[in-house]
Parts: sequence; C-alpha cells; structure tokens
Amino acid sequence: MRLKIEHETVYTFATPINYGLQQVRKTPKSVRFQNVLHWETLVEGGVKEVSFEDHHRNVVELLSFVPGTFSLSVTSRGEVELSNDSGIVGPHIGSTPLWLYQRETPRTQAKAGVRALLRDIGAGADLTGLHDLSAGIRDRIAFEVGASDPGWSAEDAVEAGRGVCQDHTHVFIACARRLGVPARYVSGYLMLDQQTAQDAMHAWAEAYIDGLGWVGFDVANGQSPDTRYVRVATGLDYTEAAPVSGLYAGGSAESLTVRIDVAQQ
Repeated sequence: MRLKIEHETVYTFATPINYGLQQVRKTPKSVRFQNVLHWETLVEGGVKEVSFEDHHRNVVELLSFVPGTFSLSVTSRGEVELSNDSGIVGPHIGSTPLWLYQRETPRTQAKAGVRALLRDIGAGADLTGLHDLSAGIRDRIAFEVGASDPGWSAEDAVEAGRGVCQDHTHVFIACARRLGVPARYVSGYLMLDQQTAQDAMHAWAEAYIDGLGWVGFDVANGQSPDTRYVRVATGLDYTEAAPVSGLYAGGSAESLTVRIDVAQQ
C-alpha cells in the first residue's frame, strides 16, 4: 500500500517572537516493510538550522524562529510505501542498548494503580500475554477524545479510567517494563477508514520479544499495526517522540492548529 501524507503545524502569536527553537519529528523512518519514497519539510516564519538522527534513530529537524515573526508554519509531506508485517518490526537496530527500554520515566512509572491493573489482568511476558495486556488495558481504560491532559502519566490514566491513544500507550509501556519486557513509545500516522483529515498523530507501543524482535501493539484500536500505520518516531515515552517540541521567548496568546491528511495513493 502507498500512502500520501501531509502534516501542517501552525503556531500564531498576538505579539512577535524574539527567539525560539523547535525540534520537529515528522519524518517517517525507512525500515523493514516501510519505505519512504520521498519526504520534505517546508517552513514559513522560521529557518531549518540542521537535521540529525537521534539515539532512537529518529530524524530530528531543528528549526529557529525568524526574530519578529508572528507565526511559524511547518508542513511535512511525502509518500510512504508499506507491506504487511503483522505488527512485527523485527530485530533491534542501532547502538542504543535494549536495557534502556526497561527504564521507567515519570510518564511510565509503575505506581500503585498500574501495578494493581497489571495484577488484575494477569498478563505474562510472552506474545500471548502482551496481547492479553493490550486487551485488558483497553477494557479498563475507556478511549475518550479530550478526556486527558497532554501531561498525564500512566498512573493518571489508570486513576481516571479514561484517556486517548497516548495514555493507553504509556500504560502498556509501564506494565510491560514491570514484567521485565523492553517497551517503547511510537508516534506515527494512521490511515482512517472513514476520513482522511485528522487533527493529531497516532500513538502505539512496541515491545521486544525474544525470537521476534520489536512487535507493535495499538491498545486504543485493539490490534497490531498493519499497512495503514506509518512509523515516525520512537522513544521511552511521548516526550522523546513528540512531533514538535521546543521553547521560545517573547510572543503572547499562543494559538496552535494542526492539520493532517493521510490517504491511499
């Protein structure tokens, strides 16, 4: 399957920006079963300073604001060709050690609520057990658009009993690491069945299973990723895989709009 993707992020301000830097992670990875045919990033109101690959093998573009600008627009677009991998990404690649993906972060700590949920589900550390874990989390944490705060941790989502794909992913990662399984956060694009326009990227988890390598689990949709999923960035949690992050000085009354279009080509 070939997907055409366009992702526009626009920041606007009531007063001009004096200085600012943004890290952008919107470029898909060419990996097993996923081939990036072409990709470009267009910037208005800013300058692309440098592009590099981080320790998770994410493509990161560093942008600076043009001093005095009232807006920054970042449009990333291209085409990606995918074949079915049944959710299996494969062997661990790169210099980052696997043990790093067993380390807790503030968003993925297995506190009392997470530990209780894991005991209640009774999942194991093998492939079947992790599918059971995914299903158990989905049953206990309702998917509800706008129900959570972007800064929520796994524990926050468990206590609330609701959340979005980001929250489902953090809970799965926290539980998997508690079981001794390396796990990571994935940020990417998902082609929806009924529409092409979206207002946010999707999130799912990957766990490392001996004999298979990295395997994907989309808790929010109750399935493993298929040819509708485009992997963009990975990390220990959302913080390291966020599509845009950074800082700025000056400016006021910030407004953010996001437009994503994913369609079969």
